[in-house]
Amino acid sequence: MTKTADLDELYERYKTKAQAVGTEVYRFGTRYEALESLIPLLKKEGVADSAGAFAVCAAGPAIRSWEGAELSTIPGVHFEVTRELAAEALIGITEVDFALADTGTLVQDQSAVEQRLASSLPTIHIAILGTNTILPDKGALITRINPRKSRFIAFITGPSRTADIERVLTIGVHGPKRLIVLAVDESEGETL
Repeated sequence: MTKTADLDELYERYKTKAQAVGTEVYRFGTRYEALESLIPLLKKEGVADSAGAFAVCAAGPAIRSWEGAELSTIPGVHFEVTRELAAEALIGITEVDFALADTGTLVQDQSAVEQRLASSLPTIHIAILGTNTILPDKGALITRINPRKSRFIAFITGPSRTADIERVLTIGVHGPKRLIVLAVDESEGETL
């Protein structure tokens, strides 16, 4: 168990690095507080029941706990993720397994295709992160991964970007243009 001072220090290091690569990072004490922030955000972004305005939510403990809450009453929010819905979604909401403080990187087990679809196809990716799963670096992560359980691990560092064409940095070419992290103190962490 990480001490609170260590956790706060890791969170601040992660937040600084993540913001440096264009990630928006917000911290909440409880899942409910995160949900209270998420609902107005979805409404502000224009989530609706029409193509191009859907929000898809890939299953995870926090998201399952929100399924029966007010979130499910917002038109256009879907808890089943299909390729078609994700391709026409404005927002994808997933839970990530770890974050790396030294690079501002999120780490997600994407063995389930729903996680890949919701985190890579929509224009905006909202990632739910347990602050107790922020690790110092990749070395610490390697000790937490079980390759027998995880067959597809994604490392996400900021919004999608490329400079392949004439070295001009372009955001959102191969994935989300915007990455928002909701860090929640009461989340559960699991070994991949």
